[in-house]
Formats: sequence, structure tokens, C-alpha cells
Amino acid sequence: MSAEIVQLLEQAGPYLSAAVGAYGATVFSRAEDAAVEAAADATASVGRRILRAVWHRRDDQGRAALETAVREAAEEPAEEDAAGALRQLIKRALREDAELAREVAGLLPAAGGVTVNVSGKRAIGAQHIGIAVSGDDATIHPPQR
Repeated sequence: MSAEIVQLLEQAGPYLSAAVGAYGATVFSRAEDAAVEAAADATASVGRRILRAVWHRRDDQGRAALETAVREAAEEPAEEDAAGALRQLIKRALREDAELAREVAGLLPAAGGVTVNVSGKRAIGAQHIGIAVSGDDATIHPPQR
């Protein structure tokens, strides 16, 4: 089960990072709001649901520790130790609660699935792409064969 938990945490990592960056410590206290969730990045929304699932299954002491770890990771996004402490808390929670691990696995997009997030003027999003230009007056020169 330990290897499965590590793999699950690796898959959840980008979602957790996005949620911490988007919501910070309010990830637990802010009520779910459909408008906020719709406007939030899809990756951050999944991360928020994961963090809230872990939070709901912890006791008061576990919740306080998780809140502290999220706040520290949000305050110092470049600090690897803060992110590592958060991952360690989540890993411990997943190891202690098999039902939570199944719930978190169910929140993650299917392995091999594709998520493309695009925003901004002239942004381009694609799973596979050859040449893409979104600027004015661009000249494309095909490769010489």
C-alpha cells in the first residue's frame, strides 16, 4: 500500500500546489461557492477538494497541523521544505485511512487523461500541436526537406 500512496501523492501534487497557490489558507474556511469554483482553475479546484477531503477526516489536532502546513506552503511557495511538510501530512493521512485514499484517487482525473488549461488573450491550448501562432503578422516557414 505504501508504494500506492506515494504514487497517489505524486499524481495529486500538481493539484495540491495549484490549490495552495490559488486559495492559500482559505481553502478550508471558505464555503464552497459555485461561482468561485467555476472561475477557479480546474486544477486548483481538484486540489481544493483533495485538501478538504483530508481536512474533514482529521481530528482537531490533525486539522490544525494541516491548516498550518497549507498556510506555510502558501506564504512561501518557493520553499521546498514547506511543500514537503504538507505532502508528508497528506501522505500520513492517506496511509492511516484507506477510505480517504480511495476518495482522493477518485477525485483525480483518470491516468492518461488530458487536461489543458488555457487563459489569456490569444492563448492556445492543445494536446498535440505542430505549429501554432497567435500573434499578428507572423510568417511561418515550413522546414526544408
